[in-house]
Amino acid sequence: MFERIQPAPPDPILGLSAIFAADNRAHKINLGVGEYRDATGVTPVLDVVRTAESRLFESAPNKVYLPIDGTPDYGRVVRELVFGTGSGEQANTVTVQSPGGTGALRIAADFAARHFSQARVWLPDPTWANHPKIFEAAGLTCHSYPYYDAASRQLDTERLLAGLAETQAGDLVLLHACCHNPTGVDIDDDTWAAVARILAERGALPLIDFAYQGFGDGLEEDAKGLRIFRELVPELLVASSFSKNFGLYQDRVGALSVVTADAEQASSVLSQLKICVRTSFSNPPAHGSALVTTILNDSDLRSAWLDELAQMRDRINGMRQSLAQGLVRSGATQDFSFITQQKGMFSFSGLNPQQVERLREEHAVYIVGSGRINVAGITPNNLEGLCTAICAVL
Repeated sequence: MFERIQPAPPDPILGLSAIFAADNRAHKINLGVGEYRDATGVTPVLDVVRTAESRLFESAPNKVYLPIDGTPDYGRVVRELVFGTGSGEQANTVTVQSPGGTGALRIAADFAARHFSQARVWLPDPTWANHPKIFEAAGLTCHSYPYYDAASRQLDTERLLAGLAETQAGDLVLLHACCHNPTGVDIDDDTWAAVARILAERGALPLIDFAYQGFGDGLEEDAKGLRIFRELVPELLVASSFSKNFGLYQDRVGALSVVTADAEQASSVLSQLKICVRTSFSNPPAHGSALVTTILNDSDLRSAWLDELAQMRDRINGMRQSLAQGLVRSGATQDFSFITQQKGMFSFSGLNPQQVERLREEHAVYIVGSGRINVAGITPNNLEGLCTAICAVL
C-alpha cells in the first residue's frame, strides 16, 4: 500500500527550522519560525508561568479527562480576555478549548464544512501560509481578498473594502485581529467598522484569528477591532492562541469562541462544536489551560503576567527601531522606516525570493520565501550581521 505514497514537500516555515538546525555555520540567524526570543536569543519560560506551574504540581488531585469543550472556568477567562470585562458569562457566547490557535481554526473549519458546506472561505492576501491548508483540508474552497499594498507597504483599504463587498451570505471571512501575519500591517478602527458593516450587510460570517493579543499595542488595545465587530455583526467566531502571549508554545493552548444571537442558538452551536472536538482529538489537554486559568484568576499573577507581556512587546518594538536604524548605518539607500510602523512579531521586509535564497546560502540568515522576518528573533548580538547581510543582497 505504501509504495504509492510520494514524499510531501516540507512545511515552508517549520521545514526551514530543520534546514537551519543542520547548518553548521556559527553565525547563522533564524528569523523564520514565529517564536518570541529574548535579547539572548532564547525563548523563555515566563516567570509567572513557572510560579503557576509550581502551584499546579502541588495541588493537582488527578489527571482525569477534561470535558470535551474544556473547563467552564477556562472558557470564562478566555471570553473575558477576548471580549472584555463582563463578557465571561454572556449566554449568547460559547467557547471550546483547542490545541493552540491552529486547533481552533481547524474546529471552525470542520464546523463550517458540516453545516455550511457550500460556504467560500475568504482569506487576506497575503495571510499565514497554513490558513488555506487548514480550510482546504476540511473540504472548503478558499478565495482571497486584497489586503496589502506592496508598493506603499500599507493596508490597501480601498481594494480591501471592494473585495469584501464581493462576499455572499453564508461565506466565511477570516480576519487577523492584530499583528497581521505575515505583513505586520493592521486594520485601523475606522476600517474595522467599515468591514463589519459590509459583512453584516452581505450576511457573511466573520472568523477572527487572534493569535497575538498583547504583542501589538497592548492587551486591550489589540482587541479593539474585534470588539467593534462584536457591536456591529450578529454572529462571530474568534480563534484564540496563548502560545505567544503566555509563551506556551509546546503546551498548545487555544480556544474557539462563537458569538450567536441568543442563548438557544449558543447552546445548539456548542453541541455541534463538541462533536467536531470529539471526532478530532476527543478531549483537550489540561496543563496549559490550567496555567492560563490560574494566572488570569489571580490578581497578583495576572499583574505579573501583564508586566512580562509588556517587556516582550517593548523588546519587539525596540528591535524594530534598531533594525531600521541598523540598515541605514549599513548603507541601505531605500527607506525601511515602514518596519517601525508595523505591529507584532513579523515584518514584511520586501525582500524577494532570490534575495531570501542569497541570505540563506551566502550569509546563513534564514527567513521564509515571502520575505517575512520574525523581528523577535533579532538580538543585539546578531543585529549588525543581519543588517550587513540584508544590504549585501539588496
